[in-house]
Amino acid sequence: MEIDYRILKDKLAEKGMFVLTLSSILLVIAMAIGLYLKSAPILHQYHLWDLLTESNWKPMQGKFGFLPFLAGTFWCTAVAIIIALPISLFMAVYLTEYANTVVRRYVYPLLDILAGLPSVIYGVWGTLLIVPWIAKFVAPLFSGNNSGYTVLTGGIVLSVMILPLLISLFMELFSNVPRELRDASLSLGATVWQTTKFVVLRKAAPGMIAAIVLALSRTLGETIAVLMVCGNVPVVPGSLLDACYPIPALIANNYGEMLSIPMYESALMFAAFLLFFVIVILNLGSRIVLRRIKNT
Repeated sequence: MEIDYRILKDKLAEKGMFVLTLSSILLVIAMAIGLYLKSAPILHQYHLWDLLTESNWKPMQGKFGFLPFLAGTFWCTAVAIIIALPISLFMAVYLTEYANTVVRRYVYPLLDILAGLPSVIYGVWGTLLIVPWIAKFVAPLFSGNNSGYTVLTGGIVLSVMILPLLISLFMELFSNVPRELRDASLSLGATVWQTTKFVVLRKAAPGMIAAIVLALSRTLGETIAVLMVCGNVPVVPGSLLDACYPIPALIANNYGEMLSIPMYESALMFAAFLLFFVIVILNLGSRIVLRRIKNT
């Protein structure tokens, strides 16, 4: 019986891609299980609610309150998204709907450069420029003396980091809107802005939600940049000009140094598990929203 090698290769390719897909899913599950097992000692000794709502972080005294780190993480993320979202949206609209080819030819490489820069470069830039600017010009307008290592500084640095990602994703989404829809709107007398607002943005809305969630995941997990510019003070921020201590900075700063303290390693693994859990919930939530939008 003669073997059809084309069918055999097709079957092997199918099985291989299935194994790779299954492996990626199992990898996520393995990460979750590993982080949970490492976090189990502190979860058995302390109540989950106390860990999440207590503000005292004194490992030497056995006090592990994660509220300052959760608050710092969400403050920086919120500021970054509030700054980056409108800028990236309007830039993407301009580049796809208004800009000529000359402008695009120079902007695209700049976006690629910004996206490829390591996070430590953004951290150094924030330390050299944003921190002094906050300390000398912004803080005196509101709270007097300030070191410049604040929530606002971290949010600005993170917003610049995610700008290339959001702009690229938005541009891809807007470019995929069929040209026929634009032409139909323009032929009915709508302006370019009206076409963009009521046709392009509405058509690309589901993809924009996914892009924003991806940017949120990036900001939540950013380590080096926020470590360098946020001050790393374990207190709950009361304003944008207070120092903060995001979860990624906590893990990067302390893992491997004071692990002789009982429960300290488990506490850091619990911090990583919290970050993992929040990102998973965000992505699942975005999938649910996208499904509901598509079904309406």
